[in-house]
Amino acid sequence: MSVAAHAQSTYGLNTRTLKTPRDIEYEIIARITGRIQAQLPHQKGRTSAELISALNDNRQLWTAFAADLASSGNAFPQDLRSRLFYLAEFTIRHTSQVLSGTALADPLVDINTSVMRGLRGQQALS
Repeated sequence: MSVAAHAQSTYGLNTRTLKTPRDIEYEIIARITGRIQAQLPHQKGRTSAELISALNDNRQLWTAFAADLASSGNAFPQDLRSRLFYLAEFTIRHTSQVLSGTALADPLVDINTSVMRGLRGQQALS
């Protein structure tokens, strides 16, 4: 084995890909959204413990987003901050409705999926 091949096999496995804050946000949203989606076929007007847990995690995430968006240090343009803050308010309110059995979780999945597309630089499907 050559020195280069030996170095690659020894040290190549230990290198990590650095994740940007965007990558981390995407992964968190994707994980939570996947958990919600997994429960949608079973929802039918009732909430399982798994769905309740995923919805609470999603509400905490959007509450954190809202706090960041309201912060004077947020660098997003004001228009984008306002639109995302509205989504946070809607998500928090709609989550309460889902938990009370008066709404379905599908819109929360749609919102999260749209945000994930935005984080990846993809346009939303019309």
